[in-house]
Amino acid sequence: MQAFTKATGAAVPMLEDDINTDEISPIQLARKLQPDYRKMLFMRARWDDKGEPVPSHVLNQPQFQNPAILVTGANFGCGSSREAAVWALLANGISCVVAPSLADQFRENCLQNGVLPITLDKASFATLAKRVVDADGAPFTADLESQTLSGPGGDPIPFAIPAAERLVLLEGLDDIGLTSKHLPDIEAWEARTAAETPWYQNARDGRIP
Repeated sequence: MQAFTKATGAAVPMLEDDINTDEISPIQLARKLQPDYRKMLFMRARWDDKGEPVPSHVLNQPQFQNPAILVTGANFGCGSSREAAVWALLANGISCVVAPSLADQFRENCLQNGVLPITLDKASFATLAKRVVDADGAPFTADLESQTLSGPGGDPIPFAIPAAERLVLLEGLDDIGLTSKHLPDIEAWEARTAAETPWYQNARDGRIP
């Protein structure tokens, strides 16, 4: 997994609540074994029946052609555990999602794919949303090291994230990588177990007499 330290680029305002994974990545419309995840993002709303871009969709507007941060409404990513929703965001350059709340499984998928999920309290989110709308595509930065969102229109806005999740993102660790950080302790436990309880070791290895 690619590490995340900061993302800088256009902050896209998509402030509707309850945007679900089928809206984000309607994978059933993809008829290839290796879908075009870039085009899949918001496919139904973003492209017309002829495959041409819908000009009114925010992601098709010129100022949002290089997005880095999605600022969206409450309960974003609800509906299913579809990991393709995160892949589609990444394929479009979006590596940070900011919302008042995120669906639990979507948030977990973000952490497993190097996308920073940020939730803000009501007042902080309202402030950020207004600044993003007013900025109209001017760059914002989500900095995980300082845990701040910064951009035009005001001071940096702090955000909180659990220490373990921050570590996973900063070091680019998937579940295997996180476990491997404890490899010396695991090996020491295995050696101790083999010496102290050989019958357990034999049973584990299928060598029961």
